[in-house]
Amino acid sequence: MGEPELTLTATLRPAALDARRGIVRMHPEVLTALALKPGDPVRLTGRRVTAGIVAPAEQSAGAALLHADDLVLGNLGVRDGGQVRVSPAPVTGATRVQLAGPAEIVAVVSPEMLRLALLGKVVTAGDDVSLLPQDVLPAASTRTLVEAARRSLSTRVGYAWTSTLLRVIAVEPDPGALVTMDTVVSWEHGAATHGAATPVGSTRPADEASPTSTGAAEVADAPSVDELPGLRTQAEELTELLDLGFHHREVLGRLGTTVALGVLVAGPAGSGKSALVHAVAAQVGARVQPLWAPEIAALTNSSAAARLRAATAEVVAAGPAVLLVTDLEALAPADSPGPVATVFRQCLAEVVRAGAAVVCTTSRPEAVDPALRAPDLLSLRIDVPLPNLALRREQLTVLTRPVPLAEDVRLDEVAGRTPGFVAADLAALVREAGVRAALRQKTAENPTVRMNDFTAALEVVRPTTMAAATLELARVTLDDVGDLVEVKQTLTESVLWPLTYPDTFARLGVQPPRGVLLYGPPGCGKTYLVTALAGSGRANVLSVKGAELLSKWVGESERAVRELFRRAREAAPTLVFLDEVDALAPTRGQATDGGTTDRVVAALLTELDGVEALRNVVVIGATNRPDLIDPALLRPGRLERLVYVPPPDAEARAEILRASARNVPLAEEVDLAALGAELDGFSAADCAALIREAALAAMRESLTATTVTAAHVATARSRVRPSLDPAQVAWLAAYATQRS
Repeated sequence: MGEPELTLTATLRPAALDARRGIVRMHPEVLTALALKPGDPVRLTGRRVTAGIVAPAEQSAGAALLHADDLVLGNLGVRDGGQVRVSPAPVTGATRVQLAGPAEIVAVVSPEMLRLALLGKVVTAGDDVSLLPQDVLPAASTRTLVEAARRSLSTRVGYAWTSTLLRVIAVEPDPGALVTMDTVVSWEHGAATHGAATPVGSTRPADEASPTSTGAAEVADAPSVDELPGLRTQAEELTELLDLGFHHREVLGRLGTTVALGVLVAGPAGSGKSALVHAVAAQVGARVQPLWAPEIAALTNSSAAARLRAATAEVVAAGPAVLLVTDLEALAPADSPGPVATVFRQCLAEVVRAGAAVVCTTSRPEAVDPALRAPDLLSLRIDVPLPNLALRREQLTVLTRPVPLAEDVRLDEVAGRTPGFVAADLAALVREAGVRAALRQKTAENPTVRMNDFTAALEVVRPTTMAAATLELARVTLDDVGDLVEVKQTLTESVLWPLTYPDTFARLGVQPPRGVLLYGPPGCGKTYLVTALAGSGRANVLSVKGAELLSKWVGESERAVRELFRRAREAAPTLVFLDEVDALAPTRGQATDGGTTDRVVAALLTELDGVEALRNVVVIGATNRPDLIDPALLRPGRLERLVYVPPPDAEARAEILRASARNVPLAEEVDLAALGAELDGFSAADCAALIREAALAAMRESLTATTVTAAHVATARSRVRPSLDPAQVAWLAAYATQRS
């Protein structure tokens, strides 16, 4: 008896979360009829034959429909509404998969990373596939690998990784098979990754990764130190160590000492840590043996130990060689090191004793097992800093050398608008600008990249350090804030100057303010002021509501505070906004929550003014109850500048009305100065609401209205009431007078 088969009508499912991941959805009854379970592969036949992973559709979906995305429909050669034959496919692991893709993707995505992006997908020769991992129905054993692939692709490729399509050139066995950890994945005419056969994490062709290779071919493609601006000091330090250990051990012997070639390189993701090691190894004539820690950590204990010992033996036998372990925290975590971590420590010690070098990289040094910092293991630590404005300008110069730039391109301005960007982010920015230029000049003989291409790229390329932040900022600056001249000047000096001119503060020998507290009546523009500061584009912004960091689980709230400030340091220069800070840091000793808020206050105080420096990070708190905040948080060195945001007076209300009505077509008869004088007791939010209500009144009268008249304003005036509490305003004014 043959396999069951049904003919279904294909329907496009463009908004699904599983789009471009090789997933097709069918009604649960259809799955039962075909004897399929979620996660099983299926053969799909339209004008072409392809395959996918099946998942259940909603119960309300039609039983005769096959829900697929545009990528699957394109591989089938059918349109929305076309007929597709569906049948179960045998679960066959692919032995070999070869792909082709854009040159800029092939250059930065190693075959090892490519295999992880395809892990769990069923591929067919001639298909188009995306780099988006199959994370809808991942196997439990590969879940960690899929997450690691997502982070690595984001770091290496940048924004383009989510939309890039690759072509499957060949699959063995034909016609389609499932990509597993044992699949040999390669680029067309390029490198391959061979599962257990190739050194783990290798990004080199198979012949270069073999034990018999000399290493010269491997380091030939390594970048030079001159191509790594901002890392020259670190490169010199690592070069001196490796050169001494590899080529001048006789000097050490005559001095009666030895050198341990164990190094930990710490720095933000994408900052060039691995490139630094490859460049230095090429300079001293050493071979690099890469290991990717997340893949080792996802294997069984026996398989992981075997991989580690095989890599160790190869490095020891290869002469001058460097064992490069990336993302170390995945293999040797600080919180729960297991049996694999013990084997790893033994392997590191064996490599160092044999005279080879071990260089481990991490973006989270605090998450690495402290035992690895023993004198006979990773005794030296090299920190790769986040690039400042000058270094970003230098990196952009190097990255744009092969790019034909138009005369209007101002790299200084681009560098100033990329706070928190590391080298990989800047490379992604240059690539995206090039794509924008290509779309604009498809038929040009001598295309160039213009400044507006960089401006458009800045809208979509975000720093890697802010990948977890989903904050969307309004396009406003301090110029859009009506009145509040003194407040804006104080915030400019206290917030923007430290982030924009840190060298000036260092030259004058003073520490910039660490934090600012904005307080005042509700609706008077405290949050809007911070939004305007963020809109200046001089810093990354992390926004936290007061209660968001609080958790009922012991220790989780303090962990959330530490994580917040760790991200702020990584993304520096950073503006951390704590809204409703009175809920987060009330006076200690008065809470009834079992001490949670007391511990949070202690964690905040430690982060703001502790042993670990908080460089290029400014904290802004906002509240309308400053008396409830723990006094220790308001002393110098913490939220030391208290800025009172008063309710607007008549002149200020007129300015706020003008700012709110900047894009509103008001009739000439509307006198905003006179209107401002009438709105006694109105906050800034009330004034903005009045203009908005007037525009709505015009729309209610006629949807084709082109102006907002005085009559519409009068109608709005009758609807919008003042929200300020006179007693609260008087108390806050008295508090401000007392503090001054």
